[in-house]
Amino acid sequence: MPEQLWVTRILNQAFAGPVDWLLAFVHRTLHLPVEPRFPRAPITNGVAMELVVFGLLLLMFVLVRSRLSVESPDGLQHVFELFNEFIEGQARDVIGRHSERYIPFLVTLGYFILISNLLGIIPGMESPTADKVVPLGCALCVFIYYHAHGFRHAGIGYLKHFLGPFDSSTPTYIRVPVGLLMLVIEPISHLARVISLTVRLYGNIFAGDMVTLVFLSLIPIAVPVVFIGLHIGVALIQTYVFVLLAIVYLGGAVVEQH
Repeated sequence: MPEQLWVTRILNQAFAGPVDWLLAFVHRTLHLPVEPRFPRAPITNGVAMELVVFGLLLLMFVLVRSRLSVESPDGLQHVFELFNEFIEGQARDVIGRHSERYIPFLVTLGYFILISNLLGIIPGMESPTADKVVPLGCALCVFIYYHAHGFRHAGIGYLKHFLGPFDSSTPTYIRVPVGLLMLVIEPISHLARVISLTVRLYGNIFAGDMVTLVFLSLIPIAVPVVFIGLHIGVALIQTYVFVLLAIVYLGGAVVEQH
């Protein structure tokens, strides 16, 4: 039996049966021979913490929505507006004036990663982004999203992005061989983005959680406050880097060719 947080234990006690059935159905459908290692605890700490983050975000969105005011906005509304305006400014600088349609995804991604990064400083909780599966899922969402909007923006012409930055004035004897070479390199480059986003976020948050836990166990008074502060700083920086790279990749996919 794996080590479980109290939230994970509650979820496994309540939903282990349905989750086991679902996993068995997926295994049979995909003809996978692997069975769940822990039938009584199929829900991992990472999944449980993701659900906690989802619940916290849903609660905050409901609170903000129920108390929206133009004349007298409260502090929570100010925080949400500042976060939204910051992402809008970053997207406008990188993508351009047509960046508004991408703001909902980018803001939601930023909130999810930020709350996930900070959850580890609460006693009895862990940061879901310290589980490599969660950063990988976020990176895959970014990968699928920017490619989908690349095809939506340029149609089948989006595939020209994989042939190099050439125009009609480039000689054919240069364009063809270099284009073929880029056709091999570019898919690898885009897949490397997924690995880069995953490893960067996972490594930093996992290390931050471990350092905080070690010092809390060794010196439970005063000193851990410094490392908690560092953890909060790392959480903010990694959220910014992840969202900024998502904006850059999205900007490259929907850029206007001139």
